[in-house]
Amino acid sequence: MKEKIGFVGVGRMGANMARRLSDCGYRIAAVYDLNGPAAAALAREIGARRATRLSDVTSAADIIFTVVTDDAAQRAVFAREGDSLLVRARGKVFVNCATITPATHVEVARRATKAGAAAIEACMASSIPQARQGTLYLMCAGDRRSFERLKPILEKLSPAPRYVGKAGRAAQIKALVNMVMNANTAALAEGLGLASVLGLDLDMVREVFAQTGAASQVLRTDGEDMQQRSHECYFSAAHAAKDSTIAWVLGCQAGLRLPLAAATKLQFETLVSLGLGGLDKSAVAELTFKGRHG
Repeated sequence: MKEKIGFVGVGRMGANMARRLSDCGYRIAAVYDLNGPAAAALAREIGARRATRLSDVTSAADIIFTVVTDDAAQRAVFAREGDSLLVRARGKVFVNCATITPATHVEVARRATKAGAAAIEACMASSIPQARQGTLYLMCAGDRRSFERLKPILEKLSPAPRYVGKAGRAAQIKALVNMVMNANTAALAEGLGLASVLGLDLDMVREVFAQTGAASQVLRTDGEDMQQRSHECYFSAAHAAKDSTIAWVLGCQAGLRLPLAAATKLQFETLVSLGLGGLDKSAVAELTFKGRHG
């Protein structure tokens, strides 16, 4: 396995992806994060170099994964000037995994091409355990040749990475996935909150939901957590607010009214305003159960 891999952004998702590829025999040459101690600890763990400059990641690696938080962070690591992944990037391939606007993915791909590099999107529809286990669902877009070249690596992270089209397309689909998921989460919180105030047994209600049209993946992952007020973070309320906004804006740009997306966006923004954005998205139930934060 000759490819040397770099990671920019080694929070819980990025770090576990790096661990997974290291376990699979790939050399993780360099890792970078604004959280220097976290990057240093991961570097020691997997035998990588902790880079203190973005350009050092590019020089050390052939393939660079970016797993950052938002549009501003993505544009910053691909800055046109100063320290940037684009410094001496000719021949490199960037794999950008962040859930950000399609326009930013397109712009980053354009900048990479101008620098003589290539870029693909690998948007993730899974969470932390799947990143560690290599069972992510990856929606990929951008340069098709690069996708085919990197497919053996991507398959170590995802059993069936799906190529969906030109730059920006994976980000569009990921926005739709999260729009529906977040709306399901908010709706489940309302259903369980109403069941609670009606005096119904919530274990029974969740069992009925699971056997009827109320069943959903969110019911399986978040239902009990909503009931028990267990909101350990796998997908934060702050990220849910951000992603719901991305989808809502896409709808506005397309001339569509998306009232459910708008309402969901407002619910998660309310959580953030209450200082609860770091909790899991299941914490939206704190707004719908009587006597909680709502």
